[in-house]
Order: sequence, then structure tokens, then C-alpha cells
Amino acid sequence: MTALRLTDQERRLLQDTTLFPMKAAMAVKIACWLTELRDLMKVELEEARLLMPAGTDLQQGQLVRGEHLLDFPYHYLDFPKFFKPGEMCTYRALVWWGHGVVFALMLQGRHQAHYTANLLAAYDHLADRELAVLMTETPWEWRRDEHYLLPLRRDNRAVVEGALVRRPFLKLHRCLPFDHPAIIEGRLADEGLATFKLMAIILAP
Repeated sequence: MTALRLTDQERRLLQDTTLFPMKAAMAVKIACWLTELRDLMKVELEEARLLMPAGTDLQQGQLVRGEHLLDFPYHYLDFPKFFKPGEMCTYRALVWWGHGVVFALMLQGRHQAHYTANLLAAYDHLADRELAVLMTETPWEWRRDEHYLLPLRRDNRAVVEGALVRRPFLKLHRCLPFDHPAIIEGRLADEGLATFKLMAIILAP
């Protein structure tokens, strides 16, 4: 049998008694951030006039915690939330270990052409605001990669317009690194709400 020796770094990690208690404490803080965001969003959505599918969850949403998004732990909130085969209208706030935070508006289905038209009509308002369109074939890609994300900038409107033709879905990302001031200062919920309010113009009736 081949000997599988642990590296010095691996052995040090096995002996580390601080990692998992810290991870548990951080999970509580992240859950609090996301719960606070949901509460802020509830108030915002009570007053907003937006085009969303009938049956969109505007009350509870979904808080999820997992361990294996490309082998990294993650937490996310979906609120508002609507998923059906071939149709979605969801705002997701994802906190992903090792990668950062992603705020994403995920849209597909009967209103997609309307949403796309709204995006283009509001392009100057949305451009140069750290927003990007996901260009992969699947909406379940979250990595911040220049090959996957097409930024909304004033100098590339024609490129974005061309890219949006015949998209199977519309998904807008805003990615924050963990050294972003909103995260350092514990203002993730406020930043998530501000990002939704910026993107919400796409949901206008």
C-alpha cells in the first residue's frame, strides 16, 4: 500500500483547535447579516411596484448553508424568491468562503424580454456601478472571472446589447471582495439592499 504522508501544513491544520470554533462563530454572524437583509428587503418590497411572477415569495425567502460550492463553504439568502422550470425571479446574496460576496438578480421566463428592455433603457444609470451580466450557459456560475462576466460600462453598451440577444436567462452580478468596506464595517445587509434597489429598475412594470 502506498504511504499517504501528510504535509507539514496539513499536520498543523489537523492540530489547529481554533479553526472550527471560529468558523461556527462566523456562521452565526453571516446568518445574522442575511436575516437582517431579508428584513430590510421586506420593508422595501412592501412599498415597491415591481413586475414579478405570480406566486413570488415576498415573505420568507430561503436561507441556505452548505459546504461544497467548488469545495468551499457558503451561505446564501434568496429573497424575493421564485423558481419554476424555465422561469425564475430571485435576488440572491451569496457569501462564499475564499471568494467573496455576490449579489445577483436572476431572471428567466415570460418577462425576460421586458426585463432586458428595462436594462437597456436604464443602461446609463446602471453602467459603471460594479454590475456585470453573467455570460455562461448556466445560471449557477458564481466565480468572479472575466471570461464569465460582462461588465456594464458606458464604453461597451453595444457589446452588452449584442450579448443579451437570445440569452437563455438574464443574471446580473455585483461581486464584493472580503476587504470591501461594507464587509469590514459589518454593513453587508445595507449593501445588499442598496444593490437590490439599484437593480430593481430592471423589474419595473
